Amino acid sequence: MEHIGKVTMNYDYYSGKDLYSDGDIEDTLLEIVKNHDKSEFPEIIAEKKSWPVLYHLSDVISNILNWYPFKKDANVLEVGAGCGAITGTLADKTARVTAVDLSKRRSLINAYRNKDKENLELIVGNFYDISSAMKERYDYVTLIGVLEYGECYIPGENAYQAFREKIKGLLKPDGKVLIAIENQLGLKYFAGCKEDHVGRYFEGIEGYTNTSGVRTFSKKALADLLTQSGYEGLEFYYPYPDYKLPDTIYTDDFLPAKGELCRNSRNFDADRMALFNETKAWNTIIEAGLFPEFSNSFFVVATKKG
Repeated sequence: MEHIGKVTMNYDYYSGKDLYSDGDIEDTLLEIVKNHDKSEFPEIIAEKKSWPVLYHLSDVISNILNWYPFKKDANVLEVGAGCGAITGTLADKTARVTAVDLSKRRSLINAYRNKDKENLELIVGNFYDISSAMKERYDYVTLIGVLEYGECYIPGENAYQAFREKIKGLLKPDGKVLIAIENQLGLKYFAGCKEDHVGRYFEGIEGYTNTSGVRTFSKKALADLLTQSGYEGLEFYYPYPDYKLPDTIYTDDFLPAKGELCRNSRNFDADRMALFNETKAWNTIIEAGLFPEFSNSFFVVATKKG
């Protein structure tokens, strides 16, 4: 055990080697969070002009969760906490947060940026190994940009279903899993953006025929997988432009009107093509009642059955 500020660091499951990394930029991020207050992050983001710095340090990503009505006395398990982009929000809104990540370096970034959170424990190691030893059951489990990597870290042929079932086993009765993930059929992929995880055009649309270890899902496929894994009461939300830097969260009861979806040129981390006018295409899709099928990302809340 180690303490960074008020945060508890647990290395009981750490192999001594980080199994996931964004590279040397993480050293830059660690230097920033060690030596700068959060109030300075916007200025640093503007100065660095770096997608990883923007993504990991911007407070905009917290929009994916800061509206959600968490129970104040809840305990939360954050799987794949990374550099802590949403960890602080979870700690502010609930009684206790356990955050798991493969990387010690990323967990240190998380700890230093959230060092004032006394209700936060960071566990470093492979979630599959850690979860088998966990005795606690949680009100909420969050998978923000994590579910798509299930095949990398869960053994077996049905890795994604096994991942969901393992999460279900860590929830209290009527506990909820909160998932943010890109849509395999997001409009941006038709319009000329590369698939976010593999950096190839149309890879998800074509069924990931050249990919193993990572994949996203259509709305129907994601709903089917959750239902088959013992979840019910699925609630779908639609972050726009996507879940990474969302400025609007649409729902089935509050869908976008024609003309609203006009911020479509953003693609910070890779070159893209512009095959058609996305705003005009969105207008056609909205008019046809198909926005939920083509939303670039999903945020899903699913309740453990029974």
